[in-house]
Amino acid sequence: MNHLGLLVAMLATAFLGGCASQSATIATPRASVETPYRLGSGDRLRVIVFGQDNLSNSFSVDGAGDISMPLIGRVRAQGLATAEIERAIEARLRQGFLREPSVSVEVEAYRPFFVLGEVAVAGQYPFIAGMTVQKAIAVAGGFTPRAVEGSVDITRLIDGSLATFPAPLSYPVRPGDAITVQERFF
Repeated sequence: MNHLGLLVAMLATAFLGGCASQSATIATPRASVETPYRLGSGDRLRVIVFGQDNLSNSFSVDGAGDISMPLIGRVRAQGLATAEIERAIEARLRQGFLREPSVSVEVEAYRPFFVLGEVAVAGQYPFIAGMTVQKAIAVAGGFTPRAVEGSVDITRLIDGSLATFPAPLSYPVRPGDAITVQERFF
């Protein structure tokens, strides 16, 4: 009889392990406005090459994390701050195209964020600077009657890995975040 109990426990452990998420659960990171915004797939950038109107335009970061510019081709944008991609574009333009290029890059449109779970209209929404979890839930039509309203789980790309953490309603949302409102059981 003990062997049967051991077998059932092993099967239950294996089953629950197979249901585990690919993202790690971590403590809530400190909300810092000082960290630079990191570019990602879905962002649209306005690139200005001073004195070169034919090179200045809007470029979208593609699924591979690159932008494609005239003359220099694909430039890696994924994970870079705007100042870093400015330097990368300048370096590429110096390689036989322009002597002293001066480049300015700004985010024209941020990638969307997602609201999932117990909200009226779950889905993808355009990011607006200064957005908090509470505002994001309001954009999604508010909580359903069965929602846990005190905090949510946020899944965010941190240092190249997906991480999930609990967050209060006043926590700032970043582009690309997935906000999950849990269901209460009473």
